[in-house]
Amino acid sequence: MNRLIIVANRVPNPRERGATAGGLAVALREAIAHRQALWFGWSGQTAEATAAAPAETRQGRLTYATLDLGEEDYRRYYRGFANATLWPTLHYRLGLAQFSREDYIGYRKVNAAFAAALAPLLRPSDLVWAHDFHLFPLGSELRRQGCRQRLGFFLHVPFPPYGLFSALPRSGELITDLAAYDVIGVQTEDDAANLRAALIAENQPEAATRVAAYPIGINAEGFTALAERAILGQETARFRQSLVGRALVIGVDRLDYTKGLPQRFCGYGQLLARFRQHLSRVTYLQVAPVSRGDVAEYRSLRKELDEWVGRINGQQAEPDWVPLRYMTRAVSRPTLAGFMRLARVGLVTPLRDGMNLVAKEYVAAQDPEDPGALVLSRFAGAAPQLPGALLVNPLDPDEIAEALDQALTMPREERLARWRPMAEEGRASGARAWCLSFIAALEGGG
Repeated sequence: MNRLIIVANRVPNPRERGATAGGLAVALREAIAHRQALWFGWSGQTAEATAAAPAETRQGRLTYATLDLGEEDYRRYYRGFANATLWPTLHYRLGLAQFSREDYIGYRKVNAAFAAALAPLLRPSDLVWAHDFHLFPLGSELRRQGCRQRLGFFLHVPFPPYGLFSALPRSGELITDLAAYDVIGVQTEDDAANLRAALIAENQPEAATRVAAYPIGINAEGFTALAERAILGQETARFRQSLVGRALVIGVDRLDYTKGLPQRFCGYGQLLARFRQHLSRVTYLQVAPVSRGDVAEYRSLRKELDEWVGRINGQQAEPDWVPLRYMTRAVSRPTLAGFMRLARVGLVTPLRDGMNLVAKEYVAAQDPEDPGALVLSRFAGAAPQLPGALLVNPLDPDEIAEALDQALTMPREERLARWRPMAEEGRASGARAWCLSFIAALEGGG
């Protein structure tokens, strides 16, 4: 079996377990469970200068190879071009994108440094699988290093229409870079169509034929088991007791402007204002761990959300009821699984998302005898795979309020009818199926 080389911006800490590891680490566990693998990328640490050779740590079949980034390289590559330019552009938020030629040069410099450090570690039969928008140029840089291995690239975030993406300076170079990859994967058929059109527009028609949608999934059975254990645990019991019989609405998102949190809070406020029967009968918990807190747009978002929480609770709370509970610290995966199983409604309304695995986790966490209802943005990549969800336009707070009212009053029979096909889809198209299908294509079988 060919060795698998995973390349990602950030390599997980070898000491991390499923409770704390990031979504990519959890999803890729299936890919590395039964083969030799090497995981290469940034260590998460900065130094005076970017390291020329990686530090290696071996755990069983898996080797971690990490590079420290120089402070300037980190600022240009990660905080600059990747997060201030590509992230908003790929999420259709061109007005928030900030382009700096120095950042773009730094972004390409780090990709070249990754390729130069990775190339000596490669064996002729290795399969190289690069992940996400941080690494658009990595394939072309590896080819410049003389690498002839099979190269795959998977984009975890959306890819916008070419007319939007082409407004980004140097966008044509990034599209052309993708032609170095043998397999190019995205989350949805819409993303695939957009990327194919971009490659054709940039005179890469043959590369366009190598683009396909590989919708990422979760280990649904594992998450169900996690939720079944957690619902019996002390933390969930304490939380359930604090609800005093009220219905729970839950949202779990990274604190990011793509997640539609202000519109979501507004929608919940509209629920309480328009559908008065829910007053004192529902509690909404939003878990939104802070990310990129040093970026001005994220500080502004946090301030806006704090104001929404104060407004809703100030207007609607009663001495024995706080309608909106809001947490900006991380919560462990088992605890979240228990809270999701407890929740009558899962509220997932990103403005634009590559997939959104939280929606799939909510479905997997439900009690099969009495499941909750899912309110989901139609612009989440998961929407086509979850036909039983109540789909909403996340920019319309009234539509969110109406869907919440429908979810909270939905009879058990309808909830069951909506949940069952979503649960079956989650088990059929999980993380293992995603990994195996992409790797099969990378091996030349798809």
